[in-house]
Amino acid sequence: MTASAPNPLRQGLVEDRLPEPCTVVIFGASGDLTKRKLVPALYSLMADRLLPPQFAVVGYARKEVSDTAFRGEMKEWCGKHARHKPTEELWNQFEKGIYFHTGDYDTPEDYKALKERLDQIDKERGIPGNRMFYVSTPPATFPIVVKQLSENGLINKTGTGPFTRVIIEKPFGTDLQSARDLNAHCLKHLAEDQIYRIDHYLGKETVQNLMVFRFANSMFEPLWNNRYIDHVQITGAEALGIEGRGGYFDHAGILRDMVQNHLFQVMALTAMEPPVTLNATDLRDEKVKVLKALRSIPDGRFDEFVVRGQYRAGSVAGRPIPSYQEEAGVTAGSTTETYVALKMFIDNWRWAGVPFYLRSAKAMPKKVTEVALVFKDAPHRLFGEKSSNEPNVLSIRIQPDEGISVRFGSKVPGNTLDIHPVNMEFRYGTSFGTEPPEAYERLQLDCMLGDQALYTRADEVEASWKYISRIHDEWKRSFARGIPTYEAGTWGPDESDAMLRRSNQAWRRL
Repeated sequence: MTASAPNPLRQGLVEDRLPEPCTVVIFGASGDLTKRKLVPALYSLMADRLLPPQFAVVGYARKEVSDTAFRGEMKEWCGKHARHKPTEELWNQFEKGIYFHTGDYDTPEDYKALKERLDQIDKERGIPGNRMFYVSTPPATFPIVVKQLSENGLINKTGTGPFTRVIIEKPFGTDLQSARDLNAHCLKHLAEDQIYRIDHYLGKETVQNLMVFRFANSMFEPLWNNRYIDHVQITGAEALGIEGRGGYFDHAGILRDMVQNHLFQVMALTAMEPPVTLNATDLRDEKVKVLKALRSIPDGRFDEFVVRGQYRAGSVAGRPIPSYQEEAGVTAGSTTETYVALKMFIDNWRWAGVPFYLRSAKAMPKKVTEVALVFKDAPHRLFGEKSSNEPNVLSIRIQPDEGISVRFGSKVPGNTLDIHPVNMEFRYGTSFGTEPPEAYERLQLDCMLGDQALYTRADEVEASWKYISRIHDEWKRSFARGIPTYEAGTWGPDESDAMLRRSNQAWRRL
């Protein structure tokens, strides 16, 4: 095997985190997620020596594909998207454990044939029956796949012997009731410790570093409260429009697609109390407390706390973007939001009175996801009018250019006491000299290890949908009012800026 360069972020962890031999079955293996993320992530894990030699990947989809053709296709996609590019020696070893199985999602005979195929692969590869099923299919088929796995003997329900774990992609439901129904359905066929509800943001190095930054450094945590912090801004901006996904996005909208899952998880990690340990139960208990502490939006005052918008024609970085209404698959006159901003309060001891502003959108001037903690002014302006009127800001950049920045006032060189804001920055790439692992590497590895800490729990999902579904219900009632618009390539509708101005605050310039 060709040795890969050591990863300083994982030194000393390899022996501790080597999973048992297992087979990963990917439902929806003909989709983009498998090609761009899932299999490239598994290859990079092998290149980092984090997978056992007795390991297999089985793609499952409706199309007819041979093992040889699937292996060739995966090699091509790993060459484009894997963190470690395939070498002949390592790829030859990896592809021996790659297979493809053709089948429908709702046909019992196809699952019985899959079980026979997996038993055969176990014998060939020396795998003791451990299975990880990754359900990367259209959301409507999630319950179908889980039911068929259960009823056709593919799930070990004894709690002993070989493990069975099921990863379910987002969206986990489309509102509170559908999330409850899907949870109930899954729990009918699986134990909670077998269900892995994935949110790939939790696998990002910088999101995980939120906990390290807060709880491993005594200089920051004492300031992480309403005594020192004026407000918090969490941004998830995309420079692209909907890029041919009109059929899906017009039914989802940015609030479902980004905020209910990704941004709420980032918010929970930012606001939570220190967990007793980092095990899955303790960590997720603290996140649930945050979600349960969210203050309900008062009836009749939604416009004070929620702003939505839809992009019209414009350009991003010189590239023209058509109006959302002109995108293929979008219903004429659609009021689906491509921009949303929320003003939220967490009613607990630490955060009482501190607004949390969340915004997410398509067709923004740049792609950026960050958390920014904006500090209160000094209690006394000692340097008078020459003091900087810009607040201190601690920002955690999740993507791109992952890192952390602190903005503070500094004296300008010279004989006067002029003060100017400056930045002190840390960047992963320059500090560690290596590319961080992909989110899907960490999350698939954790599932193989049986670690649910970076996966969401049933009560987390329902708590977030409880808040979000009230907003959707209000939008349905106010359908006739239409929706504000913003030019593609700008930072959203004027109403969003006005929401912050009412509290003498403003969005950060990104």
